[in-house]
Amino acid sequence: MADNSIIAFPRRNISGIQNENGSLEFLGIRYATADRFCPPIDVVSWDGTYDATQYGSVCPQRAGMLESIQGFDPATTDEDCLFLNVFTSGPPEANTSKPVLVWIHGGAYTNGSSSTPWYHGGNLAAQGSVVVSINYRLGALGFLGDGNYGILDMVSALRWVNKNIAAFGGNPNNVTIFGESAGGSALIALMACPEAQGLFQRVWAMSPSIGQLRERDRSLELAKEFLEIAGVESIDELRSTSVEKILDFQTTQYLSANKTFDFFAPTGGGVGIESDILNTASQSAVQFVVGTNKDENKIWAAFDPALADADADMWNEFCIENFGDSATNARQTYEKMRPNESPRNLMSAISTDTGFRQRAISFAEARVANNQPTWMYWFTWPTPFMDGALGCCHALDIPFAFGNINAPGADMLLGDGSERQPIADRFTAEITQFAHHGHPSWSQYDTDTRATLRIDEKTELILDPEQEIRALFS
Repeated sequence: MADNSIIAFPRRNISGIQNENGSLEFLGIRYATADRFCPPIDVVSWDGTYDATQYGSVCPQRAGMLESIQGFDPATTDEDCLFLNVFTSGPPEANTSKPVLVWIHGGAYTNGSSSTPWYHGGNLAAQGSVVVSINYRLGALGFLGDGNYGILDMVSALRWVNKNIAAFGGNPNNVTIFGESAGGSALIALMACPEAQGLFQRVWAMSPSIGQLRERDRSLELAKEFLEIAGVESIDELRSTSVEKILDFQTTQYLSANKTFDFFAPTGGGVGIESDILNTASQSAVQFVVGTNKDENKIWAAFDPALADADADMWNEFCIENFGDSATNARQTYEKMRPNESPRNLMSAISTDTGFRQRAISFAEARVANNQPTWMYWFTWPTPFMDGALGCCHALDIPFAFGNINAPGADMLLGDGSERQPIADRFTAEITQFAHHGHPSWSQYDTDTRATLRIDEKTELILDPEQEIRALFS
């Protein structure tokens, strides 16, 4: 809890909040400005003492279910949204330079913000790092066509960190970028972004939505569709359109059939990103950790009315749709590996694999083939919320990664079991060790042993988990 005192860093001429435990927060620091559909312009200085005691505005959006659970405040939105936050365990110490963790939030590239309570960096910073969280442009404002404005925002924020983080006790030459879902796949896009090279050394990707990454032709096709919905001929004509109408057009397009949810996403071959994102990123020499949750899609399946009456016939058809001639083997494998699951949850398990887990494994395999340092984890702790219906769902790991298991919304989702704190302690310790030393505590991933850290009530190193399911996708 803040004691309402304000402290200042003379070297940066910026004031923030000092908490009762001595930790410091610097909120709402502007790192760039940007006109609509234009690259960001870095902010390099300011007049007087910068007041960094309140979060800055976040990109306009229509909050989804996850954002509502996480405590998103829609009153804080504004198109002028390029702000970041810095969290430290205390004032900088002489001759001490801590590793830096830069968080890039998720939200399908259309939602989310750095001010979400789950992402408060205080508890993680207390483990021995400086934590930075950023906003970036979302939806059409950030990813319409091939402009990649949201990615360029991230690069601008990383440049700010490189130039300024030493004043907060951080090491600009030891930066780990980490993020979840869309934030996780954005990390991979940054690995394929020439302007970002040298601005970070390590990457920790949580449930990266790799399937959202797209090629330039696809981005132009979707942009054309968006312009048709908006009733205009060019992106230039949208520069004076109200933000509310932009959001309306987004919603209309988002409701059309699209299983990859790539309406707004980083574009390979677009501005600032190499044409083949995954191939380029798989050759990046940065240290890389990737992990997924066991039941990613249950959070959507549980509330999907189309799956409410799923039965054996629907389950069988779903297997055929996804596996074709191998459908019978796939159906039997999932029923064996996930016993006692309903047809709805079995379908969700396949969606988890096709949308998250197997894509992460494939990308890890590509990096191993290129002899690049890679580690894999698998988060499997199931929440008791809704009588366990959500399992180990998408985003469940975030409060553990930040040590924020009692944050607003998180406490409801996670319950109050005594096993939660040891899991959070281990997760934050692994992230912190990785930031400090360039490797977590467990063995690197390879295609022989497939060593994977299973994070749960009992955390342990396992080899090639659920091999039979993985083989279905080989």
